[in-house]
Amino acid sequence: MKKLLNFSLLLLIILGSTQLHAQGNYKFGHINTNELLRLMPGREQAMADLERYTRELEETFVAMQQEFQTKYQDYLENQENFSQLVRQSRERELQSLNERIMEFQESAQEDLLAQEERLLSPIIEKARNAIQKVGREHGFTYIFDTSGGSMVFWENGEDIMPLVKVELGL
Repeated sequence: MKKLLNFSLLLLIILGSTQLHAQGNYKFGHINTNELLRLMPGREQAMADLERYTRELEETFVAMQQEFQTKYQDYLENQENFSQLVRQSRERELQSLNERIMEFQESAQEDLLAQEERLLSPIIEKARNAIQKVGREHGFTYIFDTSGGSMVFWENGEDIMPLVKVELGL
């Protein structure tokens, strides 16, 4: 599927480039946005905050799992000594704890994604705005992101990283 997509993209580029030459001069640029984002001010702090938040969630998750394992082990070791009522009560408690663990895991994943969005969105938006401004100011028709690994370079394409760095004051 990916090869078909890459082939389709290449075919579109080849067909499109013949029309582009017929219509006029177009200026192509490229930038590695992953590299740019690594250079962005505030990124390291955002990543540190995200890592700290991830550790907090993991610690809570591990504590919940340990509590479950302790109670489950106690249940297994003593279930024969429990009355029917106590056994059922312990089973419901284990089931409830297991459900809370699963709910916590799902919520933690969603919350972590939201936290990542909250912390990184302003940085990404600032980079995007700088790329767009450089594109407009320098007359680029298209700017391609080379961080995806499937970039097709034109002979006359221009790396706009230095221009964007100047725009961002990096």
